[in-house]
Amino acid sequence: MLAVYASHPSFDDPLSALAVGERPEPVIPDGWVRVKVSHASLNRHDLFTLRGISGHEAHPIPFPMILGNDGAGTLDDGTEVVIYPVLNSPGWRGDDMLDPSWHIFSERVPGTFADFVAVPQRNAIPRPEGLSALDASVMGTAWLTAYRMLFTQACLRPGETMLVQGASGGVSTALIQLGRAAGIEVWVTSRNRQGRELAERLGAHRSFDAGAKLPRRVDAVMDSVGQATWAHTLQSARRGGTVITVGVTTGHEPTLDLVRVFMEQLTVQGSVMGTLEEMNQLLQFVRNAGIKPEIGHVLPMERAEEALRAMWEGRTHGKTVLTR
Repeated sequence: MLAVYASHPSFDDPLSALAVGERPEPVIPDGWVRVKVSHASLNRHDLFTLRGISGHEAHPIPFPMILGNDGAGTLDDGTEVVIYPVLNSPGWRGDDMLDPSWHIFSERVPGTFADFVAVPQRNAIPRPEGLSALDASVMGTAWLTAYRMLFTQACLRPGETMLVQGASGGVSTALIQLGRAAGIEVWVTSRNRQGRELAERLGAHRSFDAGAKLPRRVDAVMDSVGQATWAHTLQSARRGGTVITVGVTTGHEPTLDLVRVFMEQLTVQGSVMGTLEEMNQLLQFVRNAGIKPEIGHVLPMERAEEALRAMWEGRTHGKTVLTR
């Protein structure tokens, strides 16, 4: 079958490890199903895989590894499905994201950038009527992450205000669109005019230059940038407000002003991915709200190198989807 895979790890030059070619079709274990992939979306995690970065040091990536965390397609019986990207320990009970051994496709098992992928039965969610395979294929990582940040971790309610640090990434665009649909006042920062214009087109009520002093402090700040925005993030949250951290694209060791945290009684909450229940809730929310996810590029899987290069060079906005 055709697949897009990392032949080996290459930390400094990840695209040199990328291969597009034939790989064996997946073996289907008991309790798993085969999905014929029609759409699969890119995530920054795909670059991590090419660089050899694993989410769990105890489990290095077994190369060659087929890339891809998210996707949509069809089961052998014709059922149209969306893939939930998180895999858990056998018998795990409780919040999927608190399982010490959770992982996602392309870390220990082959990913979705292929004609076929094997997934546990529970990970193949019937695609809701009215939600296209294209739109469904972007839900599993960035959109699921944004949903958990908004509704589980920050518990934002209609009329409250959130600040999204950064405007153009997959998580940021999802936060803007979900927040607007939920009746939240959405403010966004961006380093450039194009990012601010994109944010406002997607539904942001106000946009600001990165690091700008805000008219007032907000109920919650969503930060997927990390070190470069951290001081501004803490300064922007109101007394008793919430900071949700979910990414470190500019570094993971910022200076933390503990005096501000305890004197302003801030809640600093980490978040990552989301549960199967949250995934189902997300799919229904997006369908019922009529949200059209921001998808910047749609390319055939054979052009994966072009898509991944654009992501590596920072030339993407919203989500990029590969098709078969």
